[in-house]
Amino acid sequence: MDRADIRRSKRLALVLRHRPESVGIALDEQGWTDVCGLLEALASHGTAMSREELDRVVRTNDKQRFEWDVSADRIRARQGHTVEIQLGLVPVSPPEVLFHGTAQGNVKSVLATGLDRRGRHHVHLSGDVPTARRVGARHGSHVVLRVDAAGMARQGATFFVTENGVWLTDRVPARFIAPAD
Repeated sequence: MDRADIRRSKRLALVLRHRPESVGIALDEQGWTDVCGLLEALASHGTAMSREELDRVVRTNDKQRFEWDVSADRIRARQGHTVEIQLGLVPVSPPEVLFHGTAQGNVKSVLATGLDRRGRHHVHLSGDVPTARRVGARHGSHVVLRVDAAGMARQGATFFVTENGVWLTDRVPARFIAPAD
């Protein structure tokens, strides 16, 4: 992805996950918005983007953050929202272990208090160490943590998985977390 597409992707993430009102659009209850309306709104707020550029950003985004509806007339972010939406995900049984990449400076706190969703709808977990490592690397010096997902599920925790393989849950108590390495 070139620099211009990275900027476009970041702008889309901001609008579709956190601040749709910043360009004057609304998301429906499941986070969808009309593509033509989105492109017009982005252009009128300083981020002109063609449909072809939008298609490329969605297709080449390394984390596959965005998705089309079946007609490709609507778009939404797959997860990570701070605005109130219902993604319509169905609870699933998690694998035995999931992973979480985080900044080195967060480890002591996470091991003491667990992982909270903060302003987001869910805590995000990865299905494998390399993915968690990539997520953690965004923070510079990072650590991969191991989450006893099966143990959490036995204690009643609910898990979801998005189309792009991100595992979601409400909270990860500290007793289910250990360093992966």
